[in-house]
Formats: sequence, structure tokens, C-alpha cells
Amino acid sequence: CALPICRFRGFVVFATGIVIVSLMLIFVVGPRHGQTNILVYIAICSVIGALSVSCVKGLGIAIKGLIAGKPVLSHPLSWILLLSLIVCVSTQINYLNRALDIFNTSLVTPIYYVFFTTSVLTCSAILFKEWKHMSVDDIIGTFSGFLTIIVGIFLLHAFKDVHFTLSNLPVSIRKDDHVANGTVVYECLNRNEENQTQDSELQSVDHFASSRDRKST
Repeated sequence: CALPICRFRGFVVFATGIVIVSLMLIFVVGPRHGQTNILVYIAICSVIGALSVSCVKGLGIAIKGLIAGKPVLSHPLSWILLLSLIVCVSTQINYLNRALDIFNTSLVTPIYYVFFTTSVLTCSAILFKEWKHMSVDDIIGTFSGFLTIIVGIFLLHAFKDVHFTLSNLPVSIRKDDHVANGTVVYECLNRNEENQTQDSELQSVDHFASSRDRKST
């Protein structure tokens, strides 16, 4: 196909699907389940976020061309990207604030991060086709790092309000702790006994010296 749009048929299909899914979530699912299901508003922010990142990338290329002296402003695609970015960012901020107002921040933040990052990676892979130029090791490393970040964020937010005490620890760890404490106590008792022995010896020497002085006088 000679048209430029045919080179990005995958991205066009993906973007069209995102727009349709977003409209369904906003006008159909949102009014019914948005107040009770945390995934509705977060899904809206996440799928639209993929388009906003793509628009930012396109505007970055347009600004680079403008600095190079190319007639970028006369091209309608630049203005379409700018308008799309404004609409996408405004929608994201609106529904993210709704989710934060209704649900707990410790739940919204990790779920939104995972959904948003996944949608952006998917969009970038379809638009720029970076995976074709990556080796298997690089792909595995990328997914491993992404999963590690996801697990770390969930653990941080899941346990940030949890306070551990000695009674919460497993029995084996508590036994080890008691053994260690008993060793420390035993060492302290030995030191006290040695100090008491030395003090008694000094007192005996002092008493013997004082009695000898009395006899000499």
C-alpha cells in the first residue's frame, strides 16, 4: 500500500480500539460501576494514557522538525496531535482524581501504574515495532525488570501501614531470638560474677592490710 497510513495499520487498529473501549467505559460502564469498582476509572486513565504518550512522541518529532526549519505547522497532523494530547491528558486527570476521591490511594497508585505502563508498552511496541530489533535476551530482561518493578510497588503499598512486632514473627525466629538473648544474659551474668569475685578479693586484701597495721601499732 502506497499510503503512509497503511504502514501503521496495526497502530490505527489499536488506536481505534482504544477510543471505542474508552467511550464504552466512560458512557456505559462508568456511570453504573464507577463508584463501586476501582478498575473502571483506572482503566479509562490507563488506556487513554497510551494515546497521550504516543501524542507526546509525535509532538516531540514535530518540534524537532520545526527547529530544523521544516514546515511542520502547515501540516494538519501536528495540530491533530496537539488537540488529541489536550483531550487525553484532561480526561486522564479527571478520572484519576475521581478514582483517588473514591478509593484508597494505596490501592489506586499501584493498580494505575501497572495498567498504565502495560498499555504504554503495548502501544509503543505496535507503533514503533521495537521488538523486531531486540534479541530474546533483551526481551526477557525487559519483561523481568517490568515484573520486578510491579511486584516491588505492590509490596511497598501493601505493607506500608503494617507494623511488625516480636509476637508477629514465626516461632523459629522467636526461638533464635530467645537463644541469642539467653546467650547475652549468660555472658552478662559471668561478667557480674567475675566483677564480684574481684571486688571480694580486693576487700579481703584491704581487710588483711588494715588488721596487720593494727597489730604493728
